[in-house]
Amino acid sequence: MSVTLFDPLQLGEIALANRVVMAPMTRSRASDGDMPNDLMVEYYRQRASAGLIVTEGVHPSKNGKGYCRTPGLFSEDQVAGWRKVTDAVHAEGGKIVAQLMHVGRVAAKLNKDADAETVAPSAIRANVQLFTDAGGMMDTEMPRALETAEIAGVIAEYVHSARCAMAAGFDGVELHCASGYLPAQFLHSNSNQRTDAYGGSAQNRIRFVVETLEALNGAIGAGKVGYRICPGNPFNDVKDDNPAETFGALLAATANMGLAYLHVIQMPQLGIDCQALARPLFPHNLIINESFNQERGAKALTAGQADAVAYGRYYISNPDLVRRFREGLPLARFDVDTLYTPGARGYTDYRFAS
Repeated sequence: MSVTLFDPLQLGEIALANRVVMAPMTRSRASDGDMPNDLMVEYYRQRASAGLIVTEGVHPSKNGKGYCRTPGLFSEDQVAGWRKVTDAVHAEGGKIVAQLMHVGRVAAKLNKDADAETVAPSAIRANVQLFTDAGGMMDTEMPRALETAEIAGVIAEYVHSARCAMAAGFDGVELHCASGYLPAQFLHSNSNQRTDAYGGSAQNRIRFVVETLEALNGAIGAGKVGYRICPGNPFNDVKDDNPAETFGALLAATANMGLAYLHVIQMPQLGIDCQALARPLFPHNLIINESFNQERGAKALTAGQADAVAYGRYYISNPDLVRRFREGLPLARFDVDTLYTPGARGYTDYRFAS
């Protein structure tokens, strides 16, 4: 019997009503203090019919922030704010995990607290610019290279954030290891020029991610932990000499951890088939993402290429995406000009199908 987008799925300890996943998307609506707010409560509540919601990236510490108006998950106030979000999603029958996103060197000074640092595996600046409310587009900061003895402290920040996620009522966490952020900076050979046990060979460069996942598993249980990768993606100025070797080593090292899932961004234009790389090495609970429509997503499930499909852009303007897919209803277009602007416009004002 063919698997469909509407069939239930068990991801570790997380039971999904269907296989349509809402992909993580930064929307820049957090309040002062990196606080989730009532607008965000409504945004996620509207989309709770997804089998699983993966939140926008949330920073696990003040050093982990890089963008403007992004939420954190490390203080008691933030836990209380996120509890309103998870309660709203659960009241609608949904499931939600927090994506833990430490940006590392992808940070603009005006977006961070005055006493926050920008740290990375190596003191190499990312050749990109970020938007700031105070100064427009700005170059990223020159990071300070983490000392070997400091790395355990960064991993502890992730653990603390994961425990905060549990206190806030999340069903699990996803470690963001893509898009050129801190874990990806450790993985990629151009951003990791370390000479200690965390740099050099592929086995050394995967060490930070492996140890972080092990620590998260020990803190909240492997069945509540997933992670996200995109081998070969140069976003935010990362490049690897041999992404198939690096990510193959990572997949092999994590395959038997009992994780809830692996989330792979499939971008064949990069010259590497991420799904084909991941599936044999990580045969359990694979979520695939990037530019799938309903038909292509359904075919991927039927062919056994994945267990669930994550949709991002469609969820911006179609809060009732599962119903629209199920009933063959037309999809609304999103307004690109309001992707990252403050307020409800282009965020919570998209209509449900009549």
